[in-house]
Amino acid sequence: MYEEYWKITDKPFENTPDPSFLYHSSQHEEGLYRLLYAVKEQKGAAMLTGVFGCGKTLLGRTILRELGKDVYRVAFITNPQMEYLELVMAVAHGLGAHDLPLKKTEVLANVVLDSIGTILENNMKDGKNTVVIIDEAHVIEDKRVWEGLRLLLNFQTENKFLLTLLLLGQPELKDTVDSNKQLSQRIAIRCHLTSMNLEDTKKYIQHRLEVVGSQKQIFSEEAMHLIYDKSGGIPRRINHICDLALLTGFGRKVHLIEGGIISEVTKDLEGI
Repeated sequence: MYEEYWKITDKPFENTPDPSFLYHSSQHEEGLYRLLYAVKEQKGAAMLTGVFGCGKTLLGRTILRELGKDVYRVAFITNPQMEYLELVMAVAHGLGAHDLPLKKTEVLANVVLDSIGTILENNMKDGKNTVVIIDEAHVIEDKRVWEGLRLLLNFQTENKFLLTLLLLGQPELKDTVDSNKQLSQRIAIRCHLTSMNLEDTKKYIQHRLEVVGSQKQIFSEEAMHLIYDKSGGIPRRINHICDLALLTGFGRKVHLIEGGIISEVTKDLEGI
């Protein structure tokens, strides 16, 4: 709606996990590096935690894009709030399992696990590495599900795991995992994302604008400072504020977003 006015090719502040918009702050860069290390070195399991809206899913999607299909087979589970059997079925289907029953009443967990085991062995023979990414893992409450995820790590040869499990979730995920000692001991890599500082917030905004072709300053320094103050440096909140500010600026035909517009659009965003 406002793209032509601001001379940009797309909306720069959509809250969707598009890897092309990833801003490589020091902590996001470290998180990405650690998770990719866990995958490429077949470390078994890694965990990324972070506050709400800090970019965990975006990092997960970036990893998914980084892993070439000629080398990796990946199952990405976006909503793991399921029963144990449903989750292992989702993993099996994500890894390409065929001919499994569609009805839960017709499925046996050991049959699904056997299917996953066959896929992992075939992938290894074909020179492929297998990755299972569980996003929003903090919503898992069923202890059987956590036990099932741990059992996936039992698929190993004498010297390596046959899959890498990546768990992404909000900070409470750490306590949940740590309460399961057998699983916790298998988490080889851990990383945590927090809010960004002022400098990274400013660079984040400018980066997303540059991705969509912006060649001029759109937000004043005062506006940048207010965005940081109102968002707390949380990317999802920054996106909300900046998107509304661009819309408001377009409606008023201004050429620079000043602090007044930021103060105005944030009045109704206390709960974001």
